[in-house]
Amino acid sequence: MTETTVRPSDATGGHAATGIGPGAPVLAFDVGGTTIKAAYLDADGVPATILRTPSPAFGPASAQGVLDSVVELSRRLTPPGAAPEAIGLTLPGIVDDETGFATYSENLGWRDVDFAALCASRSALPVAIGHDVRSAGTAEMELGAGRGHRTAVVVVLGTGISAAVFVEGRPVVARGYAGEIGHAVVVPRGEACVCGNQGCLEAIASAAAIARRYSRMSGREVAGAREVLHAMIQGDRVASVVWDSAIDALALGLSHVVSLIQPEVIILGGGLAEAGEHLFGPLEERLRSMLTYVPAPALARASAGENAGLLGSALLARRALARAGTERGVTG
Repeated sequence: MTETTVRPSDATGGHAATGIGPGAPVLAFDVGGTTIKAAYLDADGVPATILRTPSPAFGPASAQGVLDSVVELSRRLTPPGAAPEAIGLTLPGIVDDETGFATYSENLGWRDVDFAALCASRSALPVAIGHDVRSAGTAEMELGAGRGHRTAVVVVLGTGISAAVFVEGRPVVARGYAGEIGHAVVVPRGEACVCGNQGCLEAIASAAAIARRYSRMSGREVAGAREVLHAMIQGDRVASVVWDSAIDALALGLSHVVSLIQPEVIILGGGLAEAGEHLFGPLEERLRSMLTYVPAPALARASAGENAGLLGSALLARRALARAGTERGVTG
């Protein structure tokens, strides 16, 4: 097992959330397609050290591999004499936060895994199972740009596109399927998507799609959306067409969300949000032009930091502990 140690203050540059506040000490795990992040948060709610280890290999056995990593990382992270009181575990794919059941992970290859039962077989501590984007969204709502808002949408714009939806302060889960805005069709019979459909938002407006479409249309291979943005700034016509169509698609997808739930704010995170005003300015303008019947929400950049998923996992762990205490009080 190879690991690197990241000090939270280094990882966030001092501008993002570095802890979740005082409370019970917990262990937090954020499982990604390539990397697992893990931390022990003490009673001050601060992770002294964040460990990273590669995610297990793709396939059905990856679920058990995640649990093996959780056990090993827990041993490494827990200081001598310390006693974590709960565990938070966030996962990619389709995950039902309320039952701990993971239907599918495109990146890791499992299907229909009862993570709640698996965790119960390996640990006596209360365990909260969550979805990676919803967990990051939870951190954003409590520690970042969502503070003070009750109804909001947190959208992660990266290799793919996904969202966390909060209505009256509560995340919408819908058996794990809520927030999959990346697979909403915005261009019927449009670009092919990895999900098997055509014209999905993710196939047009994700960072990977922007790079892929520019490479195809220009005949010049680029490594990522950042290069397309730089080309657009320098006056590249093809880059402008690709970038503009991505923003049009994103505005259309978000306009439907606004019409349905009327969020107070839409928070944008992920690598694409680093484009700053080249994204936020035109997106706000186009979104407003599409909303003639309902008010346009504010747009904000995510501010909880790159460890938002891990902090969200820790917040979920504390909630699991509170629920367990309530249940003991009722049954006892």
